[in-house]
Amino acid sequence: MDNTRLSKIERLLQKELSDIFQKQTQAMHGVLITVSVVHVSSDLSIARIYLSLFPSERSKELYDGICANTKAIRFELGKRVHLQLRKIPELNFFIDDSLDYIDHIDSLLK
Repeated sequence: MDNTRLSKIERLLQKELSDIFQKQTQAMHGVLITVSVVHVSSDLSIARIYLSLFPSERSKELYDGICANTKAIRFELGKRVHLQLRKIPELNFFIDDSLDYIDHIDSLLK
């Protein structure tokens, strides 16, 4: 598939998922979920979503909650992008720990 089309779909999914997570976490004070990167397979069947979770102490608990609700998140995403996409990809969530890695490297350099 065309790289331009693929990148547009990735940006669309990132924007909509960010909005979904923002609305879901408004009731949870002190919790921030950021969709850092979305990679979609060339046949649009699988989307790999990298999440940055704050606070990092609760990241495992938040990640488990997100993975348990993957079907509901995909359904909500489908309602939002059904006019742009014919097929809603399967969602695979991963923790983006690049900020923790940067902090670790920074502390080692000091």
